[in-house]
Amino acid sequence: MPKVTFIVDGETRMLDVDLASLTYSDHGLPGSLLDIARSFDVPLEHACGGNCACTTCHVIVREGADNLSEMQDDELDRLDTAWDVTPLSRLGCQAVVKGDVICEIPMYTRNYVQEGGAIRLGKPGAPKEREAGT
Repeated sequence: MPKVTFIVDGETRMLDVDLASLTYSDHGLPGSLLDIARSFDVPLEHACGGNCACTTCHVIVREGADNLSEMQDDELDRLDTAWDVTPLSRLGCQAVVKGDVICEIPMYTRNYVQEGGAIRLGKPGAPKEREAGT
């Protein structure tokens, strides 16, 4: 059973994923990082519905890149349009998990309006936390 770890805002969430029992929701490829994120309520944007038509599910694979499906031309072409692409970048909708993986969801690919309205790119803490001096 693969362990998939998502890093969001520096916090890790490790999941034991039984790929055979995931309920596929037609967002991304079955067994993809996006499919897993949706199944476990991990916030991973996917403005195009997981159809490799945008880059909002951009993730950076920190460990286990060999445990993901091979990148196809469509994903490569789409990643060329993503902001701040690294050699470790993948699209969550296209990267199908085959083993243990650790990936980070970059701050700039998140939808802060949908996640509570606190726009805080590059600044730690939500606006209320900054105002309170915490």
